[in-house]
Amino acid sequence: MKAFMDKDFLLETDTAKHLYHDFAASMPLVDYHCHISPREIYENRRFDNLVQVWLGGENPDGTYFGDHYKWRLMRSNGVGEDYVTGNKPAFERFLKFAETLEMAVGNPMYHWCNLELRQFFGYDRPLTPETARECWDFCNEKLQKDPDLTVRGIIEKANVAMIGTTDDPIDSLEWHERIAGDPAIQVKVCPSFRPDKAINIHKPGFADYIAKLAESVGKKELKTAGEVCEALVERLEFFKRMGCRASDHGLDYVPFRPCSRSEADAALQKAMAGQALTAEEAEGYQTTVLLALGRAYHRLGIVMQLHYSCLRNVNERMYGKMGPDTGFDMIAQNTCGGAIAALLSALDSTGECPKAILYSLNPADNEQLGTLLGCFQSDDLPGKIQHGSAWWFNDTKSGMEAQMKSLANLGLLGNFVGMLTDSRSFLSYARHDYFRRILCNLLGNWVENGEYPNHDASLKRIVEGVCYTNAARYFAL
Repeated sequence: MKAFMDKDFLLETDTAKHLYHDFAASMPLVDYHCHISPREIYENRRFDNLVQVWLGGENPDGTYFGDHYKWRLMRSNGVGEDYVTGNKPAFERFLKFAETLEMAVGNPMYHWCNLELRQFFGYDRPLTPETARECWDFCNEKLQKDPDLTVRGIIEKANVAMIGTTDDPIDSLEWHERIAGDPAIQVKVCPSFRPDKAINIHKPGFADYIAKLAESVGKKELKTAGEVCEALVERLEFFKRMGCRASDHGLDYVPFRPCSRSEADAALQKAMAGQALTAEEAEGYQTTVLLALGRAYHRLGIVMQLHYSCLRNVNERMYGKMGPDTGFDMIAQNTCGGAIAALLSALDSTGECPKAILYSLNPADNEQLGTLLGCFQSDDLPGKIQHGSAWWFNDTKSGMEAQMKSLANLGLLGNFVGMLTDSRSFLSYARHDYFRRILCNLLGNWVENGEYPNHDASLKRIVEGVCYTNAARYFAL
């Protein structure tokens, strides 16, 4: 029997152990998509306890912060919301989480949490209800005293080379500017352009947001879809000057319904007046904006990320109580592969197709995306169009293996830009280690099965590429 989570955790063969320990483990991290706070990086926040890092809670304004992966597990264990996101005493909340984690056999959260305890705190016992007090005291003392456990210390300890935060087009990016001006901060902290609120014309709050977008570019109002596009591109150019490497689009599905300028304008004016739009009207406007931004991404060298097929906020009672991003989302089934292809084709037809990373929350789309990639590659750089890493509900051991096997079957796994955390927790860099072990085990099995030669130079290029160098090239580090 193998020991629990030893140095060869998830590594089943001698080749896998070699690839991980000699090539993967020491590579820097490029965490090109996450939701952490640049302010906390600049201020070098020191957390008081593990609950602040892991569970978070309610902000003074009634919004919530923390890890909704953990919240979902606790609710599934019958834990009351006062312990999940509420104001129960911190240790009591931690104990409820420890009781939940013990039940999470086979869930990646079990591995992530115990990897974080080992990697950042040196705590090597499994977290259980019996060890909860010991773990709590041990880790909290380190959080309060250890210089390696401030936010910047955690980033340095994890060997992070670049962080791509998620930022609204109207954001001032003041914390990014301060970070860039501080020579003590070595990691690149790059804003990522997230224009969802300006694209989702059919969702509540659209009109109010467009008014704020107008204000951000010094205008009283934006009367046409063209003016909205111009305002977004102006903000994108500001983001680029502040070091932006990527955009990100969180879409229910990717639309493609070209329309005339007058039709897009009419849809905008209807939405600004508070009137309901048809699906056709909304998709025409969305397509107009996506095409304009796609051209701008190409011109500025910014990666376009498309995340889709999430059905959000399905529990209406809890959404009304807690708002979005609190753990009440699920996988959707959308057949929009043809629309993605049409969008890329329209941009390609004028030589303006940007670098793009495509993520579907539905793993049934893996093969569709894998075949789509090969239709729009170019000699701009290897792997210009990417199948994004297993996302959200798919970043499990089996989900990562399925995404990489699909990519290997239908494209070039060796050009993959690898893992990202998509996380709100600074300790989540341990997920990169989890991914690297799974990658090396997959490759090691292929080598030992005689499916790929045991050629060290080739294997080194592939492992180091997927772990770091492909992303460093792709995001122009």
